[in-house]
Amino acid sequence: MSLVLKGVIPPVPTIFNAQAQFDPEGMGRLIDRILASDVNGFLFLGSAGEFASLPHESRKTIAEFCVKRVAGKKPVIIGTASCSTQEVIDLSKHAGSIGADAVMVVNPFYAKLSDERIYQHYRQIAENSPLPVLLYNFPILTGQDLSVEVVARLAKDCPNIVGIKDTVDCMSHIRRLVFEVKGARPDFMVFSGFDEYMLDTLMIGGDGVIPATSNFAPDVTCGIYKAFLEKDFATAQALLTRLALLSRMYAIDAPFTGCIKEAIRLSGLDISTAVLAPATPPDAATLEKLEAILKAGGVLK
Repeated sequence: MSLVLKGVIPPVPTIFNAQAQFDPEGMGRLIDRILASDVNGFLFLGSAGEFASLPHESRKTIAEFCVKRVAGKKPVIIGTASCSTQEVIDLSKHAGSIGADAVMVVNPFYAKLSDERIYQHYRQIAENSPLPVLLYNFPILTGQDLSVEVVARLAKDCPNIVGIKDTVDCMSHIRRLVFEVKGARPDFMVFSGFDEYMLDTLMIGGDGVIPATSNFAPDVTCGIYKAFLEKDFATAQALLTRLALLSRMYAIDAPFTGCIKEAIRLSGLDISTAVLAPATPPDAATLEKLEAILKAGGVLK
């Protein structure tokens, strides 16, 4: 399948009201604001979208709303991950039926699987998904890395697997994906999941970044991407410093979803910052740290 994704694709948080119900008004405001920026697409129902805390039917309802709100103005990726291969297939078929452009699937995150079983999980998904599939590697959360060897095998055997979001705190893993997997299959897309590896990934031939900071500071990540394309590395360096300061946000709370929503609110958008249990909102001390980070990164004065 022909799909080209590139640049900056925010993993958009899902907005809920105080009763832990999906808030379409707040979600719509957030989507509209991001649409008005220079981002290159959207990812809904990824880690920041709290997919793992949502029931099956709610995931479909939220996906339908988001695709309809974006209305084809930019590409939309829907996170369809589950520990159940069959549930991933069902959610991926649904994403295809509502007009999404691709799905993203993190590997199962409870039972540790052999590489062969991981391969078969993704192969079944690829053979049954009507949409292109992006792999999602986040070993600090899943407990298991998608090895370069498995990714290379999937890229070779499954034309419908078109890329990967690699959320690893190690550039050598991304480098190997670019050189060994993309090198063998040039249309295979490699995105950094960690904001700070954005420019490094682009410089060695990767395709972009899927950074949560672009939900509230798209001028930074989109500015870096523009500077890269224009070979304006002085601008890129200045913006990278801001991005490094903002990226400290990820270390002040776990999970970090509440901080992303609070950063969006603090940056001027009226949204509910409620999160789904078992997560709870950031406490006062964490919010104080977040405000300091946003000030250091130039989001707040």
